[in-house]
Amino acid sequence: MAKWECTMCGYIYDPEVGDEENGVAPGTAFEDLPADWVCPLCGAEKEDFERL
Repeated sequence: MAKWECTMCGYIYDPEVGDEENGVAPGTAFEDLPADWVCPLCGAEKEDFERL
């Protein structure tokens, strides 16, 4: 699964790790994140991420 980078702050979303603080289990692909998921560091929306 591909990693994605927030273009606003540089946070890397790694699907193998997920975002457990915000209810996203490890193994969740970026494409499968809820539509209202935002960057846990800066609050940027999914549209502000680029595939690495």
